[in-house]
Amino acid sequence: MTDHPENAATAPGPGPRADCTVDADGRVTFRLPPGTAAGSPAPYLLLRLRPRKGRPEQGQPEVTLRLLDPEPGDGDDRRRAVLDPRPALAEGRWDVYLVPGPGAPPQRVRPGLRDLRALVGGPLREVRAPVAVRIPYATTAGSLAVRTWLRDAHAEVERIEVTDRSMTVGARLHGVGPLPGTATVRLCRRGGDGVPLTLEPRAGSDGRGFSFTVDYGELAVGGTGSQVWDLSVRLSSADGIPPVRIGRLLDDLADRKDVFVYPAATIGGVVVRPYYTVDNDLSVQVTPAG
Repeated sequence: MTDHPENAATAPGPGPRADCTVDADGRVTFRLPPGTAAGSPAPYLLLRLRPRKGRPEQGQPEVTLRLLDPEPGDGDDRRRAVLDPRPALAEGRWDVYLVPGPGAPPQRVRPGLRDLRALVGGPLREVRAPVAVRIPYATTAGSLAVRTWLRDAHAEVERIEVTDRSMTVGARLHGVGPLPGTATVRLCRRGGDGVPLTLEPRAGSDGRGFSFTVDYGELAVGGTGSQVWDLSVRLSSADGIPPVRIGRLLDDLADRKDVFVYPAATIGGVVVRPYYTVDNDLSVQVTPAG
């Protein structure tokens, strides 16, 4: 089985295995087996930001983060290193390495137990700006990595209800104030061509939650071939204030695309299906029927 394009990384081969735990504040604690790098004068964990697909590594500065030197944990002889909630990490995928000592080559770390219980079910409180998310995960190549998001604001999907003619989305704002009365939901055709489809959201009682319904028939008109529509909420029409992307980031799933698969509907000669992108953002795909 091949790795997901955005998960692709050098296979780790034999190497140390690390358990990790994430708390509600986003702190990640890595625990290495007893005796890991024993006798080494300065072992440490290294996180390396992976170049994104489609962006050649050549010419890009390497971005790395050195964690605290692994040291014995409380009450046992397992070495541990802590990735604190701040500073926030750049958005992307960070591969985890152990550097046994000065001059030693980095070793890919394999995933052990991952305790993500604090992330299950989404946040129990408002997430303030910047919206910074970390989710340790196992790549299909068999290595440990950390998926991160870093956004000024975010609209978290809480529910999606689909019919054979429409979908209704319930979402909640994080990192910004209540939904203003002038806010609109925008569906923009990827590639920048055409006029965005604009919808008026229905605000919830607390001002942060909102919902909207997309009529599939409106997406089936005025285009040929396959199309992708990206969803966002525009809080202000003022120049320089970008729309807030709608997606699902605030739980324990690093990759939703192949996990949450929604039913497709055929209407007006096309097939319409909502889906999550490789970045866990919500989009709608429209393809010719047949």
